Amino acid sequence: MLDHGQAPPASPATAPPRLGGNPLFRRKPVERLVAEGGQGEGGALKRSLTMWQLTMISIGATLGTGIFVVLGEAAPKAGPAVTISFIVAGLTALFSALSYAELAGSVPVSGSSYSYSYATMGEFIAWICGWCLVLEYAVSVAAVAVGWGEYLNELLDGTLGITIPEKLAAAPFGEGGYINLPSLVVVLLSMVFLMRGAKESARVNSIMVGVKIVTLLLFIGIGVMGIKAGNYTPLAPLGVTGISAAASTLFFSYIGFDAASTAGEEARNPKKDLPRAIMLSLGIVTILYVLVAFVAVGAMPWKDFGGTEAALAKIMTDVTGHSFWGVVLAAGAVVAIFSVVFAVLYGQTRILFAMSRDGLVPKVFAKVDEKTGAPRANVVIVSIFCGVLAAFIPLGELANATSIGTLFAFALVNVAVMILRRTRPDMPRTFKVALFPITPIAGFLACAWMMYSLPTATWIAFGGWMAVGLVVYFLYGIRRSELATAEK
Repeated sequence: MLDHGQAPPASPATAPPRLGGNPLFRRKPVERLVAEGGQGEGGALKRSLTMWQLTMISIGATLGTGIFVVLGEAAPKAGPAVTISFIVAGLTALFSALSYAELAGSVPVSGSSYSYSYATMGEFIAWICGWCLVLEYAVSVAAVAVGWGEYLNELLDGTLGITIPEKLAAAPFGEGGYINLPSLVVVLLSMVFLMRGAKESARVNSIMVGVKIVTLLLFIGIGVMGIKAGNYTPLAPLGVTGISAAASTLFFSYIGFDAASTAGEEARNPKKDLPRAIMLSLGIVTILYVLVAFVAVGAMPWKDFGGTEAALAKIMTDVTGHSFWGVVLAAGAVVAIFSVVFAVLYGQTRILFAMSRDGLVPKVFAKVDEKTGAPRANVVIVSIFCGVLAAFIPLGELANATSIGTLFAFALVNVAVMILRRTRPDMPRTFKVALFPITPIAGFLACAWMMYSLPTATWIAFGGWMAVGLVVYFLYGIRRSELATAEK
């Protein structure tokens, strides 16, 4: 809830000192994080984004992934109850969204949960969180890009009668292709737009978000005519276990509501606009997800969802009996998923910008172009990395790896909001978590439950990723940290 009776700003002198002794627990005071906001190597980020543009960034990063791509994987797990799975995943996201909203209004910087952890739990935990965010954002870009190729094929087949050869549209590991060329292309196209700066990027994103919302409303309007009551029974053929498993997979589709928090140093009025943008975007996305899922499983038997990532286009064609509407849906999906890649890639570059400024990753990620105000080198490096992942790794493994990294970071955000309430109770807050501390505790437990529901293979991959992160931190970050430099 909004808190209009704000306390006067705390002076740096009253800020709690960072923990001494063990360098793993050194903290960066909130005032210092905010003071450094926008400053990069050789230039500064530009404050140009309005509340609606911030909302569009979060919607752009979120809306489309679960419906256009992951629904085809989740429906066979839960049956018609996949709609309930969307609600469960949405409630899990809501708990964390409330914590994000409070911290985004209190600590309006580009680092998102990485910076929140730095201010509350120390550098080591911040590094772990940041490393999870690298997994979340970079890998989700790749995963979404893979799904984009499916709908591009639908569009090309319906309009021009051509199909991209399977060898050029599938990953070599597990799918039998040589390279997923469409997914590489969409990442590189996003890179070109992002290099123009935040203001121009926000305009392009807003247009694409408008297109995807209209497309989903069109699907609801047409798909409802094909609903058959028998498709809803039995509601949960695989029981609570199936609903839980599908919810864990579908949580992937809510990744992105926090994207606005990565724009904290480019927002015009971050303390007020960031919390509003986070909550508004999550509300819009959840409503659309539930409506589309309800119509989809009513119009097509749940067992028919397996094996296709372009399920909505198939439903449109089956309901109308004309391929034209499937082509229209595919065209909207191409734009929709493009905007997800675009917005999430934006968030990833800003996370690395903050980590670079703190000295934990190379300084090249914090270098800002004076003319555009964009971290161009950062954008190029991240885009190439994500493009390679998208071109060579199958979608399913990417989606699961992204979910576990996201859940871990969200769990830390719920802890961070409780710590900051205890250590800085008088800090000005433009938004406060309702029912504190019940809400953040529930958010933490929900994230832990969904992580537990993920398959063993995902945990093994996550453990390997974290092991690499620890090596990087202890060989590089711990010595080059800005706080370490200040101590010398």
